[in-house]
Amino acid sequence: MPRRPTLEFWYEFASTYSYLSAMRIEALADAAGVEVRWRPFLVGPIFAAQGWNSSPFNLYPAKGRHMWRDFEREAARLGLPPVTRPDPFPQNSLSATRAATYGMDHDWLVPFSKAVYAAEFARGQSIAEPPAVVALLNGLGLDGTIILKQAAAEANKGRLRVNGEEARSRGIFGAPTFLTGDGELFWGNDRLEQALAWAAGDRPGAMRE
Repeated sequence: MPRRPTLEFWYEFASTYSYLSAMRIEALADAAGVEVRWRPFLVGPIFAAQGWNSSPFNLYPAKGRHMWRDFEREAARLGLPPVTRPDPFPQNSLSATRAATYGMDHDWLVPFSKAVYAAEFARGQSIAEPPAVVALLNGLGLDGTIILKQAAAEANKGRLRVNGEEARSRGIFGAPTFLTGDGELFWGNDRLEQALAWAAGDRPGAMRE
């Protein structure tokens, strides 16, 4: 059988719209015949390089108010639980992202990522403290204490830094971002369907030599 096309899903745990994508990408990708590669990363350093010290939704209040209402509408449309805003926003996602980076080599990455998002945006819980991340891992039948210890090892921290450098070098400026096998970049939850279609070979507007 021919190998299925791949779509990279770059996501940040503090990102509202990454949550929406994470909760629906698997079913859509399966229907499109596309394999998803989950790529957790930290968007904070990318924002800092642009001169932002917080989420643009905090820096621009009108934009933030619209985002939360739009986020609530989209969650309802997708059949997700009512949104509960975590406080503070954005959450410090370092511990969770370290764990997810370690999980890239394990089959629990996807359920863990979805559990983090559900805790944060469906229940309004903090994901910032290591014990919170341990509890989420334990809830999946894993040993959260051991995993978080391994995730905090220098090798894994280095891998997370390399992932961030890769994101910047490939033109990623926010989350969620989708990258196809031929390097086409799609940004935002509302571009997920187009990204999957492109990955599957439907490429309107493709540049031709």
